[in-house]
Amino acid sequence: MLQSKKRWNVQECDEQLVNEFVENLNITPLVASLLLNRGMTTVEAAREFLHVDAQTFHDPFLLHDMDKAVARIQQAIDHNEKIMIYGDYDADGVSSTSVMLSALQQLGADVDFYIPNRFTEGYGPNKAAFDKISAGGYQLVITVDTGISAVEETAYARELNFDLIITDHHEPGPVLPDAYAIIHPKLPGSTYPFKELAGVGVAFKLAHALLGELPEHLLELAVIGTIADLVPLVDENRLIARKGLDYLKLTKRTGIEALLSVCGVKREEINEDTIGFAMAPRINAVGRLQDADPAVHLLMTTNAEEAKGLAKEIDALNKERQQIVNDITEEAVEFVESMYPPDENSVLIVEGEGWNAGVVGIVASRLVEKFYRPTIVLSIDSENRIAKGSARSIEGFDLFANLSKCRDILPHFGGHPMAAGMTLNSDDVEELRRRLNEQASNVLTEQDFIPITSVDTVCTTEEITLENIEQMSALAPFGMHNPKPKVLIKDVHTTSMRKIGANKNHLKLVFEDSGVSVDAVGFGLGYILDEVSPIAKVSLVGELSINEWNNMRKPQLMVEDISVDEWQMFDYRSAVDVKRFFQQVFTDQMKVVAFHASTIDKYKSLLPMEHVVLIQDEEQAKACMFAGEQIVLLDLPPSQKWLECLFAQGIPSRIYAIFLTEEDHYFDTIPTRDHFKWFYGFLAKKGPFDLKRYKEDLAIHKGWSKETIDFMAKVFFELEFVTINNGLISLVKNSAKRDLIESATYRQKQQQIEIEKNFIYTSYVQLKNQFQDIFKRSIE
Repeated sequence: MLQSKKRWNVQECDEQLVNEFVENLNITPLVASLLLNRGMTTVEAAREFLHVDAQTFHDPFLLHDMDKAVARIQQAIDHNEKIMIYGDYDADGVSSTSVMLSALQQLGADVDFYIPNRFTEGYGPNKAAFDKISAGGYQLVITVDTGISAVEETAYARELNFDLIITDHHEPGPVLPDAYAIIHPKLPGSTYPFKELAGVGVAFKLAHALLGELPEHLLELAVIGTIADLVPLVDENRLIARKGLDYLKLTKRTGIEALLSVCGVKREEINEDTIGFAMAPRINAVGRLQDADPAVHLLMTTNAEEAKGLAKEIDALNKERQQIVNDITEEAVEFVESMYPPDENSVLIVEGEGWNAGVVGIVASRLVEKFYRPTIVLSIDSENRIAKGSARSIEGFDLFANLSKCRDILPHFGGHPMAAGMTLNSDDVEELRRRLNEQASNVLTEQDFIPITSVDTVCTTEEITLENIEQMSALAPFGMHNPKPKVLIKDVHTTSMRKIGANKNHLKLVFEDSGVSVDAVGFGLGYILDEVSPIAKVSLVGELSINEWNNMRKPQLMVEDISVDEWQMFDYRSAVDVKRFFQQVFTDQMKVVAFHASTIDKYKSLLPMEHVVLIQDEEQAKACMFAGEQIVLLDLPPSQKWLECLFAQGIPSRIYAIFLTEEDHYFDTIPTRDHFKWFYGFLAKKGPFDLKRYKEDLAIHKGWSKETIDFMAKVFFELEFVTINNGLISLVKNSAKRDLIESATYRQKQQQIEIEKNFIYTSYVQLKNQFQDIFKRSIE
């Protein structure tokens, strides 16, 4: 067997609906099943999803307080009041700030922006910032992507006599700020049709309401925060993403062009991954290491030279951020493994003195990926006794809900079920660790700690066609709640498999079923080559794509996970493989089974002795529990019966066959009954015969080996046909007639010949079949 890295949660489809979708939408069954698994349960809903460009945005005035906010902003513009946009330092906050700035500048407003410094001010509105804003003569402040938790700060704004409009999308707390207006799709009692807008989506709705028509020119900004903030790409978010990517390809924004240039992305290649893996990390890097202002300036500038300089600066900051993340991750992993091992902690809370608070969210994500536990990473400021950090979660543990139960020790926190940020007294870290672990133990099971891969559908090799893959692109852009489709290909044979890449850490394979072959690549899966036996049937999970090379287009599978459901046999019967096996292949999950102490003694220097099991009789073999284990058969037992006893308790997951032997019985001269008859007659004629003195002469005379003579003498002795005294062999007169098979030595020789024939001098397929037969007999 080969255990998959993750649990495969395979979606199931209603075949009747699949057929209905195929008939009415002119799509393939594979695409129909993908639509159903994304919640499209009617033909009309599926049609709308596929033809997203034909959809329209919801009326922005359906959002609570929108009319009130628009009227107040328009009043400020009419009276030349100074307006401050108060944003956040991540990609969602930066793009939200840019959307509001662009809309208000278009309306002729006197507007500026303020983004707090992550390190000196922390997340969200703060009183010191409001003091500066008030002193600057600003009479209206509009938050974007922040503010819903700023209850005290909003009250302070009232004391400073400026109006505060909050636009946000983070989870509202039990008490809402007493702001002039709050625009938020998740407010209690909200009737807005879509609740999952990103911060930039809410800002875009406000811009729409202010401008009186859909600001399509701002979609290229709205798409950045929407994709970067990992909100569900359905409904309006899908519309923003689809249209936004189209506008991004046509962008005339000087800063975006410069950013795409340092990312090395061509316009025609822009897709959701361009934002998720190229643009957003660079925008985020600015606020993670310093003030986020340069990121806003980049998106807003019209000066090509300034844009080029800012893009280079941001790219350099991203490289610096990457190194910092790597260093902290290394320290954090060591902290976990030495102080709070995952098998003893359901929630990991890791803290470090002076860690960069701007990157701890990324580190938390990496720890979740490695340990699959809800994780909080905190940067400790011991001088001020403050801990600032970020959290990431796993399925089944709602971070926001569980952190909400700890509000008494979390003066500042906010976020979502899967991610959160917080500030607390460093003295309360241990108490937070205790509480969250207790809460997690009440809701999480051992199964919850195994990562999940959601698989859209089971796919046959015949379905892996260019047409199907091209139709699947109609589901893009992909993201949260609309992930790139993952398919499961079950129980196929591999016709080739090899390691590729400079470090040989990637896997290239070809699998085949029903006469159809498909190429596949698994990045980082090179190690699996040694864990899949030659004729094993493999199951693969991955994403379908089109490989274009040398003017050829072929379907291929980008493999993410592999499993083998059947037991596997690995053939290491060549003597030259023994040293390599124990140096390169052997793992701590294996147990080494030997049937002869002499074999262990001979190879002791190579063997991991703590994993070696010596079995010296059938009763010992029966007592072994190897069901589901990986076992190495170092040598051969005296008979196949021992192997049947060995597997009486269950079938192992893997057998590594080495079968070292000191004697080669199969190719020995095997005495026939005629040999025994002649030898008996010889002893009858010659009388007592001195084996020590004349055995070699006899062997030469007959063309036998000396071992053959010793063997026949021992058989005769066991059958009581002869006596042997100090090498002198004599016939016993009037001995009882007995069959050769009654001799233990004769039987053992026959058994050894048989077992060597069946287990050493056979092909791989024949050997596996031998074990299959043994398994059947052992459970009968």
